Amino acid sequence: MSFASAQGSTHVQPTGEWPVLLDQATREVFEIMLGAQLTPSVDGQKVNGSILTGMVGLAGAACGVLSVRCSKTTANKIAGKMLGQEAADSDETIVDALGEVCNMIAGSFKAKVPGMADGCMLSVPSVISGTSYELHSLANGVKCEVSVIFADELIEVVLDLDQ
Repeated sequence: MSFASAQGSTHVQPTGEWPVLLDQATREVFEIMLGAQLTPSVDGQKVNGSILTGMVGLAGAACGVLSVRCSKTTANKIAGKMLGQEAADSDETIVDALGEVCNMIAGSFKAKVPGMADGCMLSVPSVISGTSYELHSLANGVKCEVSVIFADELIEVVLDLDQ
């Protein structure tokens, strides 16, 4: 699909079902790509230590950003599961794995929303790393959040949409 056709697509309006679809998309990606079952997180739990945030932009029928936030330790476990090894070989491998998981969750989510699959493009994933930062989206609309536990570690998935 070209950028022009994405721009001309109908804007999809968020529904109360979107958090459920985001949770389903997240669980499916971890089950299929990592062979891992996720469990719900405890309210108020936060990602600590060195943090990585993978981000994928959405444009067209929905505009915003999907982000996956976890500790570097968790991202290392994700990379290890994806590559079939105990630990990732390098920081680049860890970053690539988190970016790819973020991209797959965004793709799975948009496939679940009627009218979004063909009318919404995804950006190339980006990953931010650090020890103390907050991601502030400029999207002025709906926010869907899912927090899950993978290998005893917290993962936060957030979809910020512009209206």
